[in-house]
Amino acid sequence: MKIRLILLAYFFLSQTLAFGQTLISGKVLDEKGNPLPGVNVFIKGSFDGTSSDTSGAFEFETTETGDQLLAFSMMGFKTQEIYVALSAPKLEIEALKLVEEYNEMNTVTISAGAMEASDEKKSVILRPLDIVTTPSAMGDIVGAFQTLPGTSTVGNDGRLFVRGGDASEVGIYIDGMRVGNAYGTTAGNVPTRTRFNPNLFKGTFFSTGGYSAEFGQALSSALALNTKDLAIRSQGDLSLMSVGGGYAHTLANDKRSISISGNIFDLTPYQALVKQNFDWERSPYGLDLEVAAQHKLNKGGLLKVLARTETGGMKLWQPQPGMDGKGILVDLTNNYTYAQTNWRKTYENGWTLFSGVSFSHNKDFISYDDLDVERKNNLTHVKFSTIKDFSDRFSAKTGVEYFIHDYSEKLVEEDLDRSFEENEAYLFTEWDWYLTKKFVLRGGLRAGHSKLVVDQWLDPRASLAYKISEFGTLSLAAGRFHQLPVDNFRVLDVTLKNSESKHLILNYLFQNDGRTFRAETFYKSYDQLVKFEGYPQNPQNLRNEGSGFAKGFDVFFRDQKTFKNTDYWVTYSFVDSERSYNQFETNVQPDFAPTHNFSVVVKHFIVKLKSQLGASYSFNDGYTYTDPNFSGEMNSKTSAYQNLSISWSYLPKPNLIIHAAVTNVLGTENIFGYSFARNPNEQGQFESLPIGQTAPRFLFVGVFLTLSKDKNANQLNNL
Repeated sequence: MKIRLILLAYFFLSQTLAFGQTLISGKVLDEKGNPLPGVNVFIKGSFDGTSSDTSGAFEFETTETGDQLLAFSMMGFKTQEIYVALSAPKLEIEALKLVEEYNEMNTVTISAGAMEASDEKKSVILRPLDIVTTPSAMGDIVGAFQTLPGTSTVGNDGRLFVRGGDASEVGIYIDGMRVGNAYGTTAGNVPTRTRFNPNLFKGTFFSTGGYSAEFGQALSSALALNTKDLAIRSQGDLSLMSVGGGYAHTLANDKRSISISGNIFDLTPYQALVKQNFDWERSPYGLDLEVAAQHKLNKGGLLKVLARTETGGMKLWQPQPGMDGKGILVDLTNNYTYAQTNWRKTYENGWTLFSGVSFSHNKDFISYDDLDVERKNNLTHVKFSTIKDFSDRFSAKTGVEYFIHDYSEKLVEEDLDRSFEENEAYLFTEWDWYLTKKFVLRGGLRAGHSKLVVDQWLDPRASLAYKISEFGTLSLAAGRFHQLPVDNFRVLDVTLKNSESKHLILNYLFQNDGRTFRAETFYKSYDQLVKFEGYPQNPQNLRNEGSGFAKGFDVFFRDQKTFKNTDYWVTYSFVDSERSYNQFETNVQPDFAPTHNFSVVVKHFIVKLKSQLGASYSFNDGYTYTDPNFSGEMNSKTSAYQNLSISWSYLPKPNLIIHAAVTNVLGTENIFGYSFARNPNEQGQFESLPIGQTAPRFLFVGVFLTLSKDKNANQLNNL
């Protein structure tokens, strides 16, 4: 009897369970109607589900009842959820189409005229760590970028020259805000450096042309530096160097961080030990103080503040051709201040807002023989921009910005001065449209207005990229760019208008398994360049009548995989550049635009010795100059420029780094041109003097100690 009751109960329960199940079936397709195998299909909040087969079909049973959420998920596609009513034994789902998910890691990236140095982007060429470990750079941001394609090394200048363009044609930005006087003031033929420490930045965007509509007033290139967000720890960093020293202290928690640093340098002891080519009356010196703070706001968003002040100077004798004695004494003192604050917040509805304000102040006092000149330059920049992600395929950036720029020059003894004040307003918009994961279009417009010149202009820009293989991308960029003349020209004639350039760039980028190959060809035209009569030191009859072009190609190869613990990159750039500008009556090759530029950087880490050895070699085919003893303009050329630099970084302890580097190890006597007397001598010849290096080579030794609770932290962790 008991057995019968048990069997009856079992039969009843089995029937109850059978009648409580629902069989769910259907098919999953992609946007083109093709079947999608491997899609996870499941009742949300339960363990019931399955995966689609090779035909995209799926089928599974569930004991859930009532209204439920049926989810479809697959990597690379947006997860989709639909409500279903589970009340019948069978439920047939209509063919469902999943939409591809677009993000930076699975979509094509525009690489024409653009190079990233970041730990956050997939299409990077260099990373922040590469900047400080390139032997020839000596920790200078621009020095590292001079090993990249499209750049030229001008050893007696030190600034960034891009594809036949002057250094003034490169705009420098920090967190989207323009930096005035980003390079330290220096005497003629004494190379300068950027003012800011690379430890400040988490990433860098460097354009070789065709850059975003967000930036302007630069005929050749934009260099955008992005500061770090919250610091990862509290620590102190002590630096002792052959040219000076410094200390930085950082306090950090989950909500805010602040870093305060101070540095001092004085080359007097160094130059007393190392032979110099220049006759220094007072070696270069300087000191700086810098504050960088970050704060996460309660309602979201990040607020950043950056402030820097510095002072320095130098005094040296500059010999003059045809003149006996030491020459002319140049005494230079510089005071500089830069401050900015910016705020950024991303909202869940797809909006990102940004606002910022920055101020740059530069003051130079220059004594040139018996002439005393005071020069002031102020730049205020206010900016507001928005990004709206309408979908993962379509987004728009729009913004407005305003510049207040005033500049003045004064002859102190004569009490004579001249100045100008400029107000510029800009509106920009840029739209990205991903037609597919392999094809993206970008279009932009930038409109500008100058109050001083009473002029308006509109710059259209466009670019596209197509992924032609799994690891290869083809990109195209074109655009128009305007730039007002440099300050020392505008102060002489405030009616000077914009110069104009047009860019056309074709790029191929291959990246796979630690190897990067980049090839790019370009054409750039110039119009309305400034021309004048007389000498550059005293120009007359300034006007916008110049023109020119630059064309060529460059290649870049980086390999981090072939040789164990070895990283190297090789760069070659060919630039054919001519322009009618300044005092030149004909089209000439500028003295800052060598035709052939080559560089190679190699870094090898030796684990047993806890050391990294580095070497970099730079070459170009020489610089043009005008020899008045012969007919024609830019009729001569110097010998080829060569520079072999080596470095050694030793980590005896996790928190201690010892670094040594030497530039121009072989002592190559590089000449950058010649200065000529303005009048011929008794024999009818214009006497000359070579423009050479400040010293045969430069030696740097530094000890960097980090103090923190984490004994493994060092200054490289900041990068």
